[in-house]
Amino acid sequence: MTPGFWQGKRVFLTGHTGFKGSWLSLWLQQLGAHVSGYALAPGTPSLFTVADVATGMHSQLGDIRDGAALTRAVQQARPDIVIHMAAQALVRYSYAHPVETYSTNVMGLVNLFEAVRATPGIKAVVNVTSDKCYENREWPWGYRENEAMGGYDPYSNSKGCAELVTSAYRNSYFNAERYAEHGVALGSGRAGNVIGGGDWAEDRLIPDMVRAIARRQPVLIRSPHAIRPWQHVLEPLSGYLTLAERLVLDGPAYAEGYNFGPHDTDARPVSWIIERLCQSWGAGASWELDGAPQPHEATYLKLDCSKARSRLHWQPRWNLGHTIDKIVAWHQAYAANPDGAAMRALTLAQIEQYQHTDIK
Repeated sequence: MTPGFWQGKRVFLTGHTGFKGSWLSLWLQQLGAHVSGYALAPGTPSLFTVADVATGMHSQLGDIRDGAALTRAVQQARPDIVIHMAAQALVRYSYAHPVETYSTNVMGLVNLFEAVRATPGIKAVVNVTSDKCYENREWPWGYRENEAMGGYDPYSNSKGCAELVTSAYRNSYFNAERYAEHGVALGSGRAGNVIGGGDWAEDRLIPDMVRAIARRQPVLIRSPHAIRPWQHVLEPLSGYLTLAERLVLDGPAYAEGYNFGPHDTDARPVSWIIERLCQSWGAGASWELDGAPQPHEATYLKLDCSKARSRLHWQPRWNLGHTIDKIVAWHQAYAANPDGAAMRALTLAQIEQYQHTDIK
């Protein structure tokens, strides 16, 4: 990623009020981009509110399922680059709300692509999906970008569908052979489990632990042996920014799907994460097994990120232990002083530290 590339770029970002969207909004502001966000209202609490993310960008509340409103927002923003992150992003929630999950993650994406088609001047679109888009075979090696799409639960399956929709629009409307006519390069980013300061979502490991610690209770863990490609939220965000840059500069040559995940040594079981976080946090952090019946979730999931490393020259910067230390530092600082200006400054400082970390 070239920081100077983003100076003055007009970026339309869906999902900017969410956890990943808030981190990316701050990063883009730091880089000097003109950011227009479109998303549902943030939850309470949320990083968006806590870190005063709306300062320095245009923030519009809206639902991507409303195609007409979304198109108006894109046309008013006149972006150079579109990054689509708005989604229903929780597996367990998808079991209870499958219609909302599919209508948001599939038809919301169709609405976004239609808005792009109706807006001249857009050069690059990055659609953010998930590592769970792949048909999970529970095998011990990482999934590559050419593996079959699938997904057991409604959330995972909706992300497989989103990748198929992306492929169809790339072939039908943003075809490389007709790039001179439409001028749009479309890529997708598939990231593993992201963690970081300021995540308060339900049914996620780190937020559940932070809430339990605040209540001085042990956190209940559902699947201590489940393995995921854990990474700090800034890792895949740097991948999306790198991909968007390449799409603008080189067009359809990079208009494909890319995995963004950690090194193999950071594909750890849940039990390792919670033990390491308890160690970093200190007194008051503990956990115990949740023995209640649970819906199906994948046990083993890894990504092969060779393509991103070779084609985009992208590499992870922070190992998992360092990532957990950064999360603990963020949440302990928030507990001590939840002032918005202070938390915005701390979040921007962690972004700055990440950018200046040498790639191993």
